[in-house]
Order: sequence, then C-alpha cells, then structure tokens
Amino acid sequence: MRIIDAHQHCWDLARPECAWPGRELAPIYRDFSPDDWRAQATAHGVTGALLVQSQPSDADTDYLLRLAAGHDWILGVVGWVDLAADRVLARIAELASQPRLCGLRPMLQNLAADDWILQPALAGALAAMSDFQLRFDALVYSRHLPSIHSLARRYPGLRIVLDHAAKPDIAGGEWQRWVDAVARLAECPNVCCKLSGLLTEMDVGQEDTALVPYVEYIFQVFGAQRILWGSDWPVVNLAADYGHWLSLSRRLVREQAPESQQAVFCTNALRFYGLEPQ
Repeated sequence: MRIIDAHQHCWDLARPECAWPGRELAPIYRDFSPDDWRAQATAHGVTGALLVQSQPSDADTDYLLRLAAGHDWILGVVGWVDLAADRVLARIAELASQPRLCGLRPMLQNLAADDWILQPALAGALAAMSDFQLRFDALVYSRHLPSIHSLARRYPGLRIVLDHAAKPDIAGGEWQRWVDAVARLAECPNVCCKLSGLLTEMDVGQEDTALVPYVEYIFQVFGAQRILWGSDWPVVNLAADYGHWLSLSRRLVREQAPESQQAVFCTNALRFYGLEPQ
C-alpha cells in the first residue's frame, strides 16, 4: 500500500519569520528539514508528503516553495497568505502560478474572533481561492466549526479540509459540542477531514484508546472517502513519534474501513489537493 503524508512541517529557527515553536516546547525546538522528515517517513514506507505552513508569514510560504522545488517527494505545499491584506488578490494569483502550491491555511485557531473568516472584507480573497482551485486548510477548534460550516455553504466551490479533526480536547473529555458541530459540517460535500494531530490533544499518560471514539465518529460522519491521513510531524513528537502514530492509525483505519485503507492513506489526499499520482 502506498502512503502519502497529507500534513507535515519543516522550519528553520534561524529564519526571522520563525516565531514558533518556543523553547518551552523542547522536543520540537530545533530545525526540522526535508531530509529529517524523509529519514523518519521512508523507514515506515511513506513515499510523499504535503508540506504545510507553520508561520503566518509570506516569507515562510516562499521558503516552503523553495524546499519543494528541491525535493520531488514534496508533492504540494499548503502556504499562508494574509487574506485581509490590500494586495491579497495579486498575492493569491502569484502563488497559484507556483506548480507546487495547492492550498492555503490562514491559521484561524490563533485569531481572537471565532468568525473572523466570515467578514465581508475577505470575500474577494476567498472567491479567488475557489477560482484558482486552491484548497483551504482549516486550522480550528470546535468553537470555530459553525463559522467553517457557513464558509463551506457560502463558497460551495471552495474545497475545505478540517485539520486535525478540529483538535477536540481529548484530554478534557470534550465530546458533545465537537460531535454536533462536526456532524453539521460533514453534511457539506466540499469538506474533508484529516486524521492527524490527535495524539497531541491527549493528556500525558492517557491511553491511546481515548482517541478511538473520535476516530470512529469522523469515519461515521465523513466516510472513508473524505478522510486524509497526516502525521503532523514534527509536532507529533510532543506526544509520541512518527512510527507510533502511523502504526496506530493503520490499526484504527483497518478497524473502521478495511476496504478503504489505500484511500485514507494515499488517494484521498491526491484527489483532494488536485495532485497527479507520481
């Protein structure tokens, strides 16, 4: 089975735009390069990846695109753009001309207003994303999901993927609010969900079985054809490691959709991001 990692990061702490992670996150407070990812991933049979932004900076997006140009296994880049900037339409057009740029992620989890993405001033930028067929990675928490539902309904041509299943607070036992909001969002056919980032939402020492109901639920409401696997490396190192998450994910997917393993681990990502099979 071919495996594509639909969500991984690289960063260089020496770059001026690299404001995160901080020293308090010791396991990931160092540089992570494409070669570092490859050493982790290829040992487990992963052959390609989507490189996702980690800094709210145009410079970071440009940096990731340069990395992608030098590594064939980086199948696409999900960058960042200031959707409220005066020149945003020109910037989106510029990025859309880059062959490896396939999506944008505005990092909504860090913004004060839960409904920031719905302000009228952003309508032109969102329409441009849809017109250029750029995918929208939604980095959000449960409280943002009503706004993402409105976004999906307002722009039915905009392909949206829910990063990390909206980061449910597994450590705190969050359930009903997340369930209700995810179910409503899953009714929108232009929305998919990433099976990623869940280990870091658990408490220290919490058993892996704690995340099983969350995985079962996203398979129930999205179906296996709208779920993409991602490592969230190197952030996953805060809770476990690449091999552990991949092994656990493979077991969970076998339990939920044994006939759809290739879809979850490969073809869904290629289809969602508009990538040609390599």
